[in-house]
Formats: sequence, C-alpha cells, structure tokens
Amino acid sequence: MSERTVWPDRVGENLSGERRMRIVVSGAGGTVGGKVASLLAPHHDVRSLTRDPERASRDGVAGEIVGADLGDPAGLRHALHGADALLLVTFDPLRPAHDANALAAARAAGVRHVVKLSAAAVSDPLAQDRITCWQRAMEEQVRASGLEWTLLRPRSFMSNALGWAAGVRKDGVIRALYGDSRNSCVDPGDVALAAARALVDGHAGRIHTLTGPEALSVRDQADQLSEALQRPLVYEELTVDQAFSAWRDRFGELLAQALLASAERQATGAKEELADGVREATGREPGTFRDWSARHASAFR
Repeated sequence: MSERTVWPDRVGENLSGERRMRIVVSGAGGTVGGKVASLLAPHHDVRSLTRDPERASRDGVAGEIVGADLGDPAGLRHALHGADALLLVTFDPLRPAHDANALAAARAAGVRHVVKLSAAAVSDPLAQDRITCWQRAMEEQVRASGLEWTLLRPRSFMSNALGWAAGVRKDGVIRALYGDSRNSCVDPGDVALAAARALVDGHAGRIHTLTGPEALSVRDQADQLSEALQRPLVYEELTVDQAFSAWRDRFGELLAQALLASAERQATGAKEELADGVREATGREPGTFRDWSARHASAFR
C-alpha cells in the first residue's frame, strides 16, 4: 500500500469552512498534495494539478484532475483561473522558476491566498545547503507576491522511512548515516491536515513549524518499526562515502552535497527541537512514529 493512501483517522474533521471554496492543489500526486485533495474534495471544489493525469486517475487522486506543469506559465494561468486559494508544493531546487511561475499565474488568475510548503530548516541561519537556500528564497517570493500567504515548515517526514523498506524486506536491515542523531520528524498526514486547515480557515501571515511529538534517531525508529513488525531489525551505520554515493546516484552531485550537509547539521543536534505548529494549525496533537509504523507495517513485510 502506498504512503499516499495510508493515513491517520480523520473522521469528523470539519473542513467545510464558512463557504464552499475553489481550491487548487499543486503536487496532487505526491505525499502531501494527494491527502490535501482528499481531505478537501468532499467540502470544496478542488482542482488537483499533476504532470501525469492518467497516473493520478489510476491512483484515485481526489478532485478535478488537471494536467499542469509548473514550467508552463500559460498552462498554470488556465489551471488557476477562478480559484480562491492555492497549495503550492514544488520539488526541484534546480528549477526555482517553478515557484515564480505559480505565483505569477495565481496573481493573474485572482487567487487570494497561497499556502506554501517549505521546510523547518529555513529558520536556521547555519543551514546554508542548496536545498534550504532554495526554500528560503522561495519563501521570500511568496512574501513579496502581494497575495495573502501561509508558510508551512515541516521537519523531515516520517514517510522517509519507506526508503528502508527494501532492505527490511530483504534481510531485516536498516542502513543510514549518523544513526544516533535525532530528528523531530513529522507525520505527513499532520502536514496535510495543517495545509487543509490553512487553505480553508485562512491563517494569513502565519508560519507553522510542524514537528512530531519527540525527536528520534534512526536507531529509535528501527526499534519502533521492529515492534510494529514483530520481528527484530538490525541497524547498520553507513560511512559518509557510502551515503554520499547513494545520494549522488539518485539525485546528482549538487543535491547529494546538500543532503550530506543536512545530515551533518542533524548530527550536531540542529533538528531535535520540537514545535507546537501541528497543534496550532490543526487543534490536534501530532502523530507518533510508533503509530505511523503500525499503519505502514505492510510496506516493510
């Protein structure tokens, strides 16, 4: 079962707001965007933007599925026409024009409010890696856009643990770099609910830093995942060279350098701090990694 389809119980969550809205969700085929669309579609007119409408349809993405590319300004203006609010999710630090294109299209289309998915690291002046600098610059574009805005700054997603699934299934081993360093990782379901609430309720000018309820190391996560699977798991520490090589093969040299810098910053304790953003944005306590593991155990079996 995919991460997009497994979520905490949100029965009874009131997202109707004061009126029916027209909401555009970018990145609707992704981890957060797909859940935001499913949360809002029963109550509002949701337009789900994706580069692959056929796949989105097969995956059951909610709302009106619209093919759109963040690199296509004209297409974005058409996709945003008549919308009240936009969830802006961008993925590629090497294509900063994507945010600029979306914001320009939103202004041209008369969108009033944009909710931007950013990252918690932007508030740390010592975080100067390429990914964080990109997120920081994109936040500044949002602030200067002339639109009402809300910034969501999540810590690492608990769903990043799905990257261990192949190793767990094969030989019960989790491999990572700096396995004793801690991260106050957040359930992406909480991020999605925070985004949905901000889109419906406004939250204009607010910044929500979103973390889980505790800072965990990879070893901690391995122990909790082992409980969910009811089988022992082994942690193996990667060397810097091993981790960097794997990142470079998957993401390229520039982003691998950024990921290594981020991991080294975590090793200094920079990602342990907890925040009240989930509670402030949603009115709920943040979900735990233990609960996330229980819901996603089938992915590791």
